[in-house]
Amino acid sequence: MAEIAIKDQIRKMIELQKIDREIYNLKIDLKEKPAMLADLKAEFESQKVALEELEKKLKAVLVERKEKELELKTREDEIAKANAQLSQIKTNKEYSAKMSEIEHIKADKSIIEEKILVSYDKSDSVAAEVEKERGKVAEEEKKYLAAKKTIEDDIKVIEDRIKVFDSQRKQALPGIDPALLARYEKILKHKEGVAIVPVQGQDSCGGCFMNVTPQQVNAIKMHQELIECEMCSRILYLEDDL
Repeated sequence: MAEIAIKDQIRKMIELQKIDREIYNLKIDLKEKPAMLADLKAEFESQKVALEELEKKLKAVLVERKEKELELKTREDEIAKANAQLSQIKTNKEYSAKMSEIEHIKADKSIIEEKILVSYDKSDSVAAEVEKERGKVAEEEKKYLAAKKTIEDDIKVIEDRIKVFDSQRKQALPGIDPALLARYEKILKHKEGVAIVPVQGQDSCGGCFMNVTPQQVNAIKMHQELIECEMCSRILYLEDDL
């Protein structure tokens, strides 16, 4: 290519690089968002564990009380049955034995009633803890949903910006030689979104910062072909020479 053509191609690739760098950075940012959402959800779910444990505890207390109430009903039925049998007893010995049996059942009944009363106190205490924890979880859920919406809004903004830059990129492509564009895009793909860089301080690559030889600098100035860094393979140019 003629000198002016190479210069022109480099200028166009520099402009394209600006667009591609924006797209690359936006896509990196976009790629991180799902992980951020997952972390937020995991953190919120972990904050619900205490509530779930308290709810299990309350349920266990209520189940135990129900069992005690059924046991109490059984004892009351036993007492009623034993009282009914008193009228059929013929001897004092049998009567005394039955009364002793009734008193024993009543003693068991009294213990069960006491346990039921304790259960009510316990369930009230745990229920209060549950309500307190539900309030905390509700507040955390508000924070989680707000943060989730912020990230989802960010994703939408990033996606819209990528579309804008993609449109700009399409407009920039026609002026670049297809062979040079293919070379540029191959480098772009493997070099973190940076395919063309300036020589810094006259002797170092602006991409990997390794040394650029005087021979390479002279070759760049000749504008007969694209010159790549021997270390990172990025296309080199001289800012003052454009």
